[in-house]
Amino acid sequence: MVKDSISKIAFKTIQQGKSIAGLAHKEISSRIMNFISPDKDLNKFNLDKNLLYDIQISMNELREEDWKDSQIGHYPQKLLFDEPWLRYLTQYPKIWLDMPLTWQRRKKRDFNDLPKSIDKDNYPNYYLRNFHHQTDGYLSDYSASIYDLQVEILFNGTADSMRRRIIKPLKAGLDKFNERKRNAIKILDVATGSGRTLKQLRGGFSEEKIIGLDLSDSYLKEASRYISDLNGDLIELIKGNAESLPFEDNTLQAVTCVYLFHELPRTIREKVLKEFHRVLEPNGVLVLADSIQINDSPEFISIMDNFHKTFHEPFYRDYIQQDIDTKIKEVGFINVQSNSFFMTKVWSATKI
Repeated sequence: MVKDSISKIAFKTIQQGKSIAGLAHKEISSRIMNFISPDKDLNKFNLDKNLLYDIQISMNELREEDWKDSQIGHYPQKLLFDEPWLRYLTQYPKIWLDMPLTWQRRKKRDFNDLPKSIDKDNYPNYYLRNFHHQTDGYLSDYSASIYDLQVEILFNGTADSMRRRIIKPLKAGLDKFNERKRNAIKILDVATGSGRTLKQLRGGFSEEKIIGLDLSDSYLKEASRYISDLNGDLIELIKGNAESLPFEDNTLQAVTCVYLFHELPRTIREKVLKEFHRVLEPNGVLVLADSIQINDSPEFISIMDNFHKTFHEPFYRDYIQQDIDTKIKEVGFINVQSNSFFMTKVWSATKI
């Protein structure tokens, strides 16, 4: 009991420290960039006291949920302390060096600053852009090498805690396959990026077959490096488009997808949902995680609106207003449930 209490205090202290570091970085970097290259067209976003209070309450609730799920056994407690500090230490100088380029791209509204070497015919048009002014978009090793820390800073150190919200509903959904051997269960993570979600999944599913799919070669290479030392069977990485998954019908037991839908046009979201439904076998489970939406988090509307204005996220405004629950049902899923945790909303559903 004493050991658990100490561990909980340590966990929350680390999380609060990451939060403070993230807020400090954003404040200092914004002041420096505004001093060097002011942009009057970009309105300064101020957090009032009530909003700051709501943010703190929501973050504390997220941390409590994260701790509780580890104690229940959804994933090992050590996963809560698994922070790649050395990796972040090497990434952080790159973020500062990259900041002037990102700032100028943002100021000039230059959303098509991509590597000349890429073959644009290999990617859908909506993908070929500098989402959130990211250098090279998602199409270079450099971009992939700093992405994780950028996300941690954006979410004030809560990114992994929010990613882990997919594990509990995923375990509940996979209960239907308890009679099968665990290594016969296939979990596909779509838009797997640089591998952070894969590591969380392996923490919760030590024997199941996990597959990561992404459209970016660079991010798949980064994911391969990041997950290379994980215990359990090797995680398979595949290059592919969520609009046309390289799997036969009814062959997977679970599909997860984290932070993809807000970067898709509405018509593509529906197409991707249909693909998820196609590849899942009956009773298979779908778990999505993405940004909160207006209808479930009205207290954070100003943050969502600022995100839309400050970052290049052309499909975000439509996403936060769409009734995703209804769309999931329309493509053929049942038992649709959703919950919000700080800045992330999680859906789960079952294929009939």
